[in-house]
Amino acid sequence: MTLSDILVNEELRLREFPVAREKIFLAHAGVCPLPRRVADAVADCAAKATLGDQEEFMLSRLEDARKLGARLLNCQPDEVALVGPTSLALSFVAGGLKLRRGDNVLIYHDDYPSNVYPWMALARHGVEVRLLNTRGLGFIRPKDVVGQVDENTKLVALASCHFISGFRIEISEIGKLLHERGILFCVDGIQTLGAFPTTVEHVDFLAADSHKWLLGPCGAGLFYVSKQAQPILTPPVYGWHNVRNPNFVAQDEIVFRQGAVKYEAGTQNLLGLVGLITSMELALELGIDNIAAELLRKREWLVAELKKRDYAVLNAESSPNAGSITSFYHPQKDMPALHKKLTEAGIVSSLRVDRKGKNYVRFAPHYYNTDAELQKAVDLLSA
Repeated sequence: MTLSDILVNEELRLREFPVAREKIFLAHAGVCPLPRRVADAVADCAAKATLGDQEEFMLSRLEDARKLGARLLNCQPDEVALVGPTSLALSFVAGGLKLRRGDNVLIYHDDYPSNVYPWMALARHGVEVRLLNTRGLGFIRPKDVVGQVDENTKLVALASCHFISGFRIEISEIGKLLHERGILFCVDGIQTLGAFPTTVEHVDFLAADSHKWLLGPCGAGLFYVSKQAQPILTPPVYGWHNVRNPNFVAQDEIVFRQGAVKYEAGTQNLLGLVGLITSMELALELGIDNIAAELLRKREWLVAELKKRDYAVLNAESSPNAGSITSFYHPQKDMPALHKKLTEAGIVSSLRVDRKGKNYVRFAPHYYNTDAELQKAVDLLSA
């Protein structure tokens, strides 16, 4: 199956993405609907699990999950841990590094809270939490980052794409500059994984659940820890799965398993991981570069149409930093009322608010959304 097949064959599109039968779903930056093949894979595994030990139907596929994750991230399978929610994995980093009083970390206060609170919590240990200054919402350039670190900065934590403005950061360039200064780089990759190439050659840690652009289940995600960073990141949780216990006999000494598996303390969310595997297979089948090109095409069209209708669009310029999110507002319109109007018409979007209280409607279409669906959505905005 190709992207072209999906967009020209309506029968195929509706079979693979049943949500399109019911509504126009433009909220993939929130929580996605599941493709049919993902839901079928989970249902099939659940049915088999009624016949015996749940694990025997799934354990053999855990390495598949690591290998697929490694292909998406361009890393090694033993650098991929199957840790579910993004918030949990980011908290593992914040809780597992040996940061000391006088050290500082640099974060962006207007990132999604998952990538803010774990770092803020370090302040109680005497770690200085610095807040990145930017020229606009989510507008983070490499020079902004390196200009705000110093010899005591131990880590910078940023999102790969801002959840409101849709600004995609230059991950590789920022990572290179930080590593030249001996600073660790942690990325919340949930707003790009499955939508854009999200590679980790110059990243130490990356966390991403699958329930947005990867079109997978909630609570089934990837946690990347580079081989170089694994010795300095101590797991903040302990269990039978990540600490060696031959024949399930607790030993006198805690010895972690080798590789990123040492961050997986206990029994995995097996049904979720079946869905994660299937969603990664789908993304790789279609091709991440192909998906990215289609999403950028859709965004460029949306920005132009919204401007025609006098809406202000965040990060409207066509640039390498454009993501798949299109957030907009109109100074003379009630945006919550407009969002409600869209919802009542069967068009699913998101209503987001910035720190100053400004409301935005956010469109986040995926590759299977058609131009006709987007046209219907923007036409309603000026009706």
